[in-house]
Amino acid sequence: MGNLVRENVVHGSLYTDPAIYQLELERIWRRGWVYVGHTSEVPNPNDYVMKSIGPEPILMTRDKDGRLHLLHNRCPHRANRVCMSERGQARSFTCPYHGWTFGNDGGLRGYPFPSGYDGADRSQLGLAKVARVAEYKGFVFGSLSPQGISLDEHLGAAKAAIDSLCMNSPEGEIEVTAGFLKHKVRANWKFLVENETDGYHPSFVHASIFEVAQSGIGSLYSAESTAVSRYMGQGHTEIDLRPEFRKRGEALSWFGTTADKLPDYVSQMESAYGKDEARRVMIDGVPHIMIWPNLFIAEIQIFVIQPLSVNETIQHVTALQFKGAPDINRRLRQQTMGSVGPAGFLLADDAEMYERTQLGAASSNPEWLYLGRGKHRERQDEDGFLIGDATDETPSRGIWRHYRSLMENA
Repeated sequence: MGNLVRENVVHGSLYTDPAIYQLELERIWRRGWVYVGHTSEVPNPNDYVMKSIGPEPILMTRDKDGRLHLLHNRCPHRANRVCMSERGQARSFTCPYHGWTFGNDGGLRGYPFPSGYDGADRSQLGLAKVARVAEYKGFVFGSLSPQGISLDEHLGAAKAAIDSLCMNSPEGEIEVTAGFLKHKVRANWKFLVENETDGYHPSFVHASIFEVAQSGIGSLYSAESTAVSRYMGQGHTEIDLRPEFRKRGEALSWFGTTADKLPDYVSQMESAYGKDEARRVMIDGVPHIMIWPNLFIAEIQIFVIQPLSVNETIQHVTALQFKGAPDINRRLRQQTMGSVGPAGFLLADDAEMYERTQLGAASSNPEWLYLGRGKHRERQDEDGFLIGDATDETPSRGIWRHYRSLMENA
């Protein structure tokens, strides 16, 4: 892998080679921690929702006692999917092929004409469970490998970003309850991961939406911006926009509005945290962070990246919802629909770039993609993390170093 990932360049085949993609499934998606879903998506006993780890279908369920489970949506008999509904309530799932029935904890409950299975060990014939399951502040992660680093080690500095996100709720929790939009693009998943914290492209790709919105977003990604790009370790990256928001010094500027337009939310935040702390939180806003390998928290929404093949990826997008804050939540839903909905500009712009870059990566000349922007001004912040200017490629270089370390770990 070292001959394909170098200091400031990566080889185009990393985005197009099916053999490399299969190796990624083995060494990244099936070994490490992957974001699966949020506890608020299954709030009640017997709730379930269909999720994924990479291309593999997963059911996230709550059993009758409220315990959370991640189950492979695959009958152990003939491999049929046992559930085809995206969400609902069910005490059990019945495979439509031969009628095997499983509890929502994965255990086998029974099968038709049981005399044919005399001597079979029913305890070994339930739905397979994801090897490791852990959560942080309601964010549920799964690992298909029984061994490896803990979720705490995986998240590292990203935990602080999740903490900051949750503080934007007067109750200290976010909810994933607005439903998902799904966008399929003909591009490799890594183009999406890199793009999420690429501060170089917004001034060009998103110029149209910046002009319509008139919210000052464009200045956040200009050459004069005081925002910084950051590599946080473990593959996590961010565009830290707080320096720009703090320079403005206005609560809710990050949301493109003013405090007087959301008086109920401001009052709730001040009651929860006190005026000074609430003001600090409402100035800083929500992080812009890509948590490796598939969770992107982007101010007003959450993106979940799901690879389907070497050149096909689904983005699952939902509006952030702050628990106990209905007035701002309504606006969050509206802005999400406006930016990434069927008539939205933002995701359509990005999707076009993803697909064009995928086509370009398949060309043989030049073989290498250059990622050297800002290398000469890369520096360490007070926590020892590498940072660059907002438009620098510090995040991409960090992602590829992490990628190489995982892929070379046989």
